[in-house]
Amino acid sequence: MPIHIRAEPGDYAEAVLLPGDPLRAQYIAETYLENVSQRNGERGLLGYTGEWNGRPVSVQGTGMGCPGATIVFEELIQLGCKKLIRVGTCGGLQPHHALGDLIVALSAVPADATAMHLVANEPHCPTASWELIHGAVHVAKERGQALHVGPIVSSDLFYNPDEGQYERWSKRGVLAVEMEAAALFTVGALRGVQAGCLLTVSDIVVEGTFTRISDEDLRAAVDRMTQIALSVATDAH
Repeated sequence: MPIHIRAEPGDYAEAVLLPGDPLRAQYIAETYLENVSQRNGERGLLGYTGEWNGRPVSVQGTGMGCPGATIVFEELIQLGCKKLIRVGTCGGLQPHHALGDLIVALSAVPADATAMHLVANEPHCPTASWELIHGAVHVAKERGQALHVGPIVSSDLFYNPDEGQYERWSKRGVLAVEMEAAALFTVGALRGVQAGCLLTVSDIVVEGTFTRISDEDLRAAVDRMTQIALSVATDAH
């Protein structure tokens, strides 16, 4: 039995949605899944398994930041999970972004120590699994959901003392900043499982200004993202 996810092989489905917020995991499970069972509560990392449109799927909170989230990724893989999809929020870095937009990550700049430690600090490009990227874009277009597809950056810092870093990332074409995807993509590659990341733009950090989405609009945008992720996770599109 893993140390932090107190479950046995078979307790989790092969496909898992991974919100950072454990309470969002609970919300997804209670709102969208049928025949739900809680599988974990250790350290507040709430995890659930149920069905969506008759297909098995799990949802597991990861917490914030690559170090803790990587523990969750590794232990889910130990339990037999093979398709890991992060569903989270991010700071949009491009002027054409709007609050509530959907981003599908192609790759994640590893501006964090965890992803670099995993590859012994050798240069690498943490990249999502093509099957999940293609599936997400296909489902989003079917649903008429506008989206942006491209590179993001995973940072160790939420409160960043380098005020110019967001602008530099933006000028390099990076779409958004978040805190877990680079490690997820790296672990996925090292362990031979599929890894993907869908993000809702909850903040916009462009040209020295910071704009935050309302709670109501965030909930609606996360709902749209979650339904796309569930469809991709269960191949039910």
